[in-house]
Amino acid sequence: MTGLTVTDLCKHYGALKVTDHVSLDVAPGEIHAIIGPNGAGKTTLIAQLSGQLGSDSGSVRLGDRDITHVPMPERVRLGLARSFQITSVLPSFTALENVALAVQARHGSSFRFFGAVSGEETLNATAMTALREAGLDHRALVQAKSLSHGEHRRLELAIALATEPKVLLLDEPLAGVGGEDAEGFVENIARLKGRITMVLIEHDMDAVFALADRVSVLVYGRIIATGTPDEIRSDPQVRAAYLGEREEIA
Repeated sequence: MTGLTVTDLCKHYGALKVTDHVSLDVAPGEIHAIIGPNGAGKTTLIAQLSGQLGSDSGSVRLGDRDITHVPMPERVRLGLARSFQITSVLPSFTALENVALAVQARHGSSFRFFGAVSGEETLNATAMTALREAGLDHRALVQAKSLSHGEHRRLELAIALATEPKVLLLDEPLAGVGGEDAEGFVENIARLKGRITMVLIEHDMDAVFALADRVSVLVYGRIIATGTPDEIRSDPQVRAAYLGEREEIA
């Protein structure tokens, strides 16, 4: 099991400090949620962690390895995967084919593209496992463009799982998903708990407090508190800065 250590990570745009000496210690196997108001710097932080965006200073370590200056594709190969918001789903391919392509890329299988995915049993078996973990195996042969929004989110999760991540960055997985779809999605993520280290950025506080082992609160680019869900709920500083505006979760 692998953890993620972030130390004094900064990203500035001129005088604007978007992330300001952010430090996180994500323990192996835990779900660590990052919450905060709009404009807090969460999107920038997740981009820095994934390697999509470079940092001005600070460091990111995946387990014992410093990946601060490692490009995003190499971070994926090392076991750090990001899902949601920015994805590469091929709409005319089935859910199974989309996930099998991710498996193929991860294992360096012979890249015949169209022929390989439909013909390699090992690829498809591994892809079906990822689809099953994401709760989408019953829609494996449906084209991605025909999936509902909630199913599309499940497909994105399956693609991320197919890369065999050691640490999974979940970037607002419930955005646009509601009702039973959201409840089922939370259950899927909960079943992965303890098997994969996860960093969760999510606005749905019910989901955050149901899933997270620990929560860090980001406000104006700085972490103002880290603790268990109960500790964060009762923290006066957090309530004044963020949760006090969301009485429905108190």
